[in-house]
Amino acid sequence: MTDDTAALPPASHRRRWIRWSITAFVVLLLLCVGWVVVRGLSAVTHLQAVKASASQLRADVTAGDLASATAETRSLAEHAASARDLTADPIWRAFEIVPWLGSDFTTLREVSQIADDIAADGVEPILTASERIDLKGFGLHDGAIDLAPFAKAQKPLSAAATAFARASADVGRIDTGALLPPLADAVSELRSTVDEANGIVGALHDAASLIPSMLGGDGPRTYVIAMLNNAELRSDGGIVGALAVVQADHGSLSIAGQASTADFPALADPLPLSASTTALFGDGPGRYIQNISSIPDFAEAAPLLATRWQDRFGSRLDGVVAIDTVVAKHLLRVTGPQQVGQFRLDSDNVLHTLLSDVYRLVPDPRAQDAVFAGVAGRLFTAVLHSQDPRALITAMADAAEENRIRLWSAHDDEQRIIAASALGGALPRDTVGHPHVGVLINDTTGGKMDYYAKASITVATGVCHGDPTTRVSVTWTSTAPADAASSLSEYVTGGGHYGVEPGSIGTRIAVYGPAGATPTNIRRDGVEENVQTADLDGRIAIQHGFVLTPGASSTITVDYIGKGAGIRSTDVVHTPMASDPKVSYVKLSCAS
Repeated sequence: MTDDTAALPPASHRRRWIRWSITAFVVLLLLCVGWVVVRGLSAVTHLQAVKASASQLRADVTAGDLASATAETRSLAEHAASARDLTADPIWRAFEIVPWLGSDFTTLREVSQIADDIAADGVEPILTASERIDLKGFGLHDGAIDLAPFAKAQKPLSAAATAFARASADVGRIDTGALLPPLADAVSELRSTVDEANGIVGALHDAASLIPSMLGGDGPRTYVIAMLNNAELRSDGGIVGALAVVQADHGSLSIAGQASTADFPALADPLPLSASTTALFGDGPGRYIQNISSIPDFAEAAPLLATRWQDRFGSRLDGVVAIDTVVAKHLLRVTGPQQVGQFRLDSDNVLHTLLSDVYRLVPDPRAQDAVFAGVAGRLFTAVLHSQDPRALITAMADAAEENRIRLWSAHDDEQRIIAASALGGALPRDTVGHPHVGVLINDTTGGKMDYYAKASITVATGVCHGDPTTRVSVTWTSTAPADAASSLSEYVTGGGHYGVEPGSIGTRIAVYGPAGATPTNIRRDGVEENVQTADLDGRIAIQHGFVLTPGASSTITVDYIGKGAGIRSTDVVHTPMASDPKVSYVKLSCAS
């Protein structure tokens, strides 16, 4: 026996040492698992408390209860900091490299960090801004707005907007594809919540930056407000109907004049249009002021409206605002019923009255225009003298969230801010893991039949034949009465003057996919047919044109593959209607 052999421990000792080593490793592993489980559950509890505090904080700020909001802010910050600490230790970070489950640990840590960053850098400045703005009156008094507080709130709101924008980008980078379904759903909910908060805070910052100058703080301003009629749909919500010119001077607002589309005859030489607009709608938006709202990008549409107004009346404009009929419903919930001529309008009957009854009871189109002008003037006065400005702001915010308010400024510095906001009326911007699809609806009846149309939109996502796929399906249904051709007025049915039989509904529906995605499998009611296509800033739009008789229905289906496709958290943007479409999100069935 050699010396080396004699130095080796007996086999039983080696086996015992191995058993003890394995046992120690298992015990250590169990302790580590227990450690991260306990801390993970505690972190989740703190994050749930953050969610509850955020909800209460929003309610407190909205109600103007700053004392309660301050206390809630402290609670939110403490819970967020605790969640971050619980998911930041070396043992937790080690579990992030574990196969299959590591991504879940990483995500929980990242979510905790995002919550803590929002609490530390985003919430406190909002409270500071809230102290500087009268949250109960928003400076509105005797038909004028005090502009000074908005200027004072710009700096803290800028800090808050930066924090929320950073948080929105961070949560947008989280890949939910490898996560356990409950955590993936929670991250998707967080993304929606943070994106919503980012939009709200960004809007507040934009408002504080824009309101002083746009409301005449630096000198008088003049704007045109275009009322869009949802009974005859266009991409932005409806055909351009009544128009009003509004003047603003140091926060004081007044209507300086009104007009109707009858004041703007068709142009022999159309105004210049983008290639995508021409591809979908021809030169109509450049010839007819009514059709300018067919253009889906308001930054292209609004200057055309301004040009038409300035060419007709000679007055220089500082901006354009477009609102649809449903905005009146939101406002009437705040102002209460209003009498306009023979019509007593409230939030329950205003849509039926303005989109249906007025055409039956007031057959003369000029008289109809007078009714719409009267409604605009009456609501304008009621809004400026509202006794509940906070409710008024909420109503306007709800309308803006539904894409029913669009804004453009002729001043470049202001337009840069507006264009990046929801009020800018631009096509949606995709982010990583958060693409958009869209549906544009435009009437071709030449009447007011879209009050009798309904839509539903389904977005199905998944992978088929190795291709990430997003399928957009739009079902368009006529609810017009069977005797619509005789029971409805010629003004409503169009009288067949534009190639659509009275009682039927002619429509163009354009579907566009995620930026960079490729359309395929294009069908209407399961059959291929001729379509129009356009490139909307990197989004391929597919447009079908067809006619429905009363009670009929038709379904358009377009699959998009490649970049941005197949992602569960796909959002839908659509033309605002009097009764908005039902939107459904489902798992893609490749067999279908």
